[in-house]
Amino acid sequence: MGPELVFISLFVCATAMVFGIRYMSNKEKMAMIERGIDPGIAKTRQSAPTPFLSLKFGLLMVGLGLGILTALFCVLQSGIDDEEAVAVYFGSIFIFGGLGLIISYVVEKKWLDQHN
Repeated sequence: MGPELVFISLFVCATAMVFGIRYMSNKEKMAMIERGIDPGIAKTRQSAPTPFLSLKFGLLMVGLGLGILTALFCVLQSGIDDEEAVAVYFGSIFIFGGLGLIISYVVEKKWLDQHN
């Protein structure tokens, strides 16, 4: 009965958190309207163009894929047992995922420097 209770309480807490966030967001917008502030104005800010978001996620996914493949080849070549292979997999995934995000940052920064 223990694991079922954990999953049920996890679902209930997650649902309550989502509803709580929505409730507080609604209260904030209503307070802004009462004070005469347009709630849409507060949300508009200068952010990176959408292609950069796609580039960031694309490079992150490529990095994660390369990390998994690199870890697989390292584990197969070295004959590491399963318990130690987990560390190799997680390490490679984080290293290559981080490299993908760093490459994305460099590309975005170069583009922003050229257009400012």
